[in-house]
Amino acid sequence: MKIYTRTGDDGTTGLFGGGRVRKSDARIECVGSVDELNASLGVASALLAFETPGALPVPRDLLEKLRRVQDELFIIGSHLSVADNSKSDSLPTLDDSIVDRLEMEIDVAESHLAPLRSFILPGGTELAARLHLARTICRRAERLIVSFAMDRPVPQTIVTYLNRLSDWLFVHARQANHAAGIPDIPWKPAK
Repeated sequence: MKIYTRTGDDGTTGLFGGGRVRKSDARIECVGSVDELNASLGVASALLAFETPGALPVPRDLLEKLRRVQDELFIIGSHLSVADNSKSDSLPTLDDSIVDRLEMEIDVAESHLAPLRSFILPGGTELAARLHLARTICRRAERLIVSFAMDRPVPQTIVTYLNRLSDWLFVHARQANHAAGIPDIPWKPAK
């Protein structure tokens, strides 16, 4: 099977359930932002997966957690790709348990961190910086989907998940710095 189909050469793309839309359609912008977020997590995952064992002082299960989130983002992208008035019965289900899991993981990670006393700048270790970048992409995807959902049906779980995921990425960026013994960078506004 060839990777190229030539069906998109006219500036359209296919949707689950049939039908085609312009590649500039708001739905495709949402799907593309979720895909970009997923790719940014792939970059962070690669840092963990291909480093010398023990070279990066990070929580042992972070790579597994990142890959689980990547899988969930793929499911979210597929749900967003369903044509209007089509059924998504063949897609994996989305339910609030994925949001509950993110909240639990946030609470566990935060329990090992000092409370925040100021805003922090994105950065520190390379892994933390990559997770902060993914957080900003997540926020953009969330904004686009919230706007899209104003006149199209979008499962509420998707919006809630992306909102919670940005918090999850923030806390795990802080945890990456903490594990490496690198302090978060406090924001010091100019006076």
